[in-house]
Amino acid sequence: NVRTISSMPLLLARPVDVIVEGEVWMGKKGLAALNDLRRKKEEPEFANPRNAAAGSVRQLDPRIAAERSLDTFIYDVAQSSETLPPSQSQELGYLRQLGFHVNAEALCVSGIEGVIEYWKKWSERKDAEDYLIDGIVAKVDRRDYQEALGYTGKAPRFAVAFKFPAEQVTTIVEDIVLQIGRTGILTPVAHLKSVTVGGVVVSRATLHNEDQIRRLDVRIGDTVVVQRAGDVIPEVVQVIPELRKKNAKRYAFPKKVAECEGDGSIERVPGMAAWRCVYRNSAVQMRRRLHHFAGKHAFDIEGLGPKTLDLLVDEGLVTTYADIFTLEEGDLISLERFAEVSAKKLIRNIDAKRRIPLDRFLISLSIPQVGEETARDIAAHFRTLAAVERASEESLKAINGVGEIVAEAVYAWFRSAEHRKTLEALSKEVVIEEAKEQGKGTLSGKTFVLTGTLTGFSRDAAAEKIRSMGGSVSHAVSKKTSYVVAGANPGSKYDDAKKLGIPLLDEEAFLRLLVSGRP
Repeated sequence: NVRTISSMPLLLARPVDVIVEGEVWMGKKGLAALNDLRRKKEEPEFANPRNAAAGSVRQLDPRIAAERSLDTFIYDVAQSSETLPPSQSQELGYLRQLGFHVNAEALCVSGIEGVIEYWKKWSERKDAEDYLIDGIVAKVDRRDYQEALGYTGKAPRFAVAFKFPAEQVTTIVEDIVLQIGRTGILTPVAHLKSVTVGGVVVSRATLHNEDQIRRLDVRIGDTVVVQRAGDVIPEVVQVIPELRKKNAKRYAFPKKVAECEGDGSIERVPGMAAWRCVYRNSAVQMRRRLHHFAGKHAFDIEGLGPKTLDLLVDEGLVTTYADIFTLEEGDLISLERFAEVSAKKLIRNIDAKRRIPLDRFLISLSIPQVGEETARDIAAHFRTLAAVERASEESLKAINGVGEIVAEAVYAWFRSAEHRKTLEALSKEVVIEEAKEQGKGTLSGKTFVLTGTLTGFSRDAAAEKIRSMGGSVSHAVSKKTSYVVAGANPGSKYDDAKKLGIPLLDEEAFLRLLVSGRP
């Protein structure tokens, strides 16, 4: 399908074996024309250019992809039979010479001041372009410097994305509904009058917790400000009180939630602004755990999404984590949505994920209080699953970023007879890789908490940058926290930091710390 895109050369300017990296995109005008055509055919419209481009490239019929207004930008050379230029900027020229489409706006600047000026320029003119832009990427130009800096996990140390401020729109809260998570945590979700934010149609937005509802004073019927930065879940950030109707209703957490099962009771989580189901093994929670287990932050099994897992659960083929790895082609072929080819492919994808790093394995287990950052910290400290299983509460508390509540939760989880059975069953199916020894950096020994919206980084990018420099990131403020980085519209973590006397950094001070080691 990529061969049908007019900007992709079918023949290069000279004979060379080359592998390039880039992206396929669709412009705003192309999306409007495509959706106009789909409306006439009474077909569902695409929500944004990204979805339209991805759907077009995946078409089985190349003629359909060829009819759509797709374009490319090529950014890098992964491999070439020729000697490559010594810098990124010269490499872009090399790509142009070969006939690839390179973004004409790429610019080589000097120093951080040049990056800031470039960011300011594009933050003002981003909406004028036909393609959607949510930020800029700054790279070290010299190739030898790039190689020296290397990579950390999935991210290069020689490149950083600077995002533009999140787009904000107003809409109306039509209802507030509780959503049960995999660990039983109840998250209030605002059901909204549909609105487009950052090129995506949004009808729901998180309200995070009861404290956030009170802080914002969100009521059913209110007009609110909603934002969505990058791929982050949409959130309500502000109420417009002047537009409040007289019949706007306050929301109160119920005493019981039927979907929690048992007697439906809920309880406040000690030390947190969250409520959870008292009964921890409801069908809803188990499904969510299975979704998470196979999802991108854990085992990342391609083709095993929520719909497929729900089908397998409904058919009685999967009730535990280990059941996923005992599936056979014969189990799948008789099911709706499966044929011999798709059944073979899914089993192949599952088998490809029988090795997993320790931190991702810990994430996959849905241990209460253990998110990605905590799992990384625990894995880096203990290195092996056996050591984590043997860990005392005191040794867990000693880890930077792990407080008393987290230590208690982890210790209790590994001492549960039910969870031991889970681990025993999984040990027969998967190999858990030992964690690598943590490297040193200018932020080694320092623990950060991020809150609010940053303009130059996504929260994930900021966390990755901290980790690449030897620091750790926690989701909760404690006496062990070194700094709380506060962006726009900070949450309860900002208040917690002030109470505990933890240093607060705005985005400018955070950037100074990254550059010079001092805020």
